[in-house]
Amino acid sequence: MARGGVWQAAGRSDTSGPARVARSVHLMAEIRMKEPIALVLGGGGVLGASQVGMLRALGDAMVHPDLILGTSVGAINGAALAAGHDRAGAVEELSRLWEEMADSDIFGGSLLSRTVRAVRTGTHLHSSEPLRQRLEATFGHRRIEDLPMPFQCVAASIERAREHWFTDGSVVDAVLASCAVPGLLQPVQVDGEHFLDGGLVSSVPVDRAMQLGARTVFVLHVGRFDAPLRPPRRPWEVAVVAFEIARRHRYETTMASLPEGVAVHVLPTGTEPRRFTDPKQFYYRDFSTVPGRIRVAREATTRYLESLSLRS
Repeated sequence: MARGGVWQAAGRSDTSGPARVARSVHLMAEIRMKEPIALVLGGGGVLGASQVGMLRALGDAMVHPDLILGTSVGAINGAALAAGHDRAGAVEELSRLWEEMADSDIFGGSLLSRTVRAVRTGTHLHSSEPLRQRLEATFGHRRIEDLPMPFQCVAASIERAREHWFTDGSVVDAVLASCAVPGLLQPVQVDGEHFLDGGLVSSVPVDRAMQLGARTVFVLHVGRFDAPLRPPRRPWEVAVVAFEIARRHRYETTMASLPEGVAVHVLPTGTEPRRFTDPKQFYYRDFSTVPGRIRVAREATTRYLESLSLRS
């Protein structure tokens, strides 16, 4: 979302002009008492770099979450934040992780090798091993229940056809399962069950945060929900648009029915969304935009938080 916004039980607030600032200042006077505070990090592939900038801004504003929830790339970012004993150090480590992913071959391979793997497996273009190795280098053998900050991530169970929340067990297994994008990576097996990307079932899990008792929720999604949709014109667009409608429907339904006393802040990416069927939306191997996304998201989120009088 380019501008960010405040959502409350009565619906989405006015987010423009002096009325927004006055309302936000009043809201923030109450927010310090509205705990627990949750961070919800949605999916979005390489666009997830924006979340690093948002986390920097939240850290600058001394926002201390009690719970972190992540989906897909948001699971990577959320786990990295939850794993750090020092908040500032954790965000710096996360920035380095993105730099390393940009220089690695997580989604490497030539067109020929990807085609061969797709033909051989019939299900995916890339091996999960480079991503697993990167996660193991970051998290080692750490377990979710032992992280300094409460963290959960979601994946889609194939056998049970429902969302599964990882609340304990291996951080690497859980995050890898949450990131198993259909068609790109193979399903991840954990304890005999197979999982695909969490974005299939809960792309921006605000509802989970509320189920766990959060009273203030900061949403770190990467802006794709703001990209305008249009009727599909090509065969490949049919499935993409249909999936996007399903994702947005759950999110919009949740946001339209917030319970009384819950405030949800949607943080801005600082970038304007492209038309959803623009092929550049899906350049998942292009990490060249990462530094710029981190920078503008931090700047935009800082401005948004300042408008809420969060800074001391």
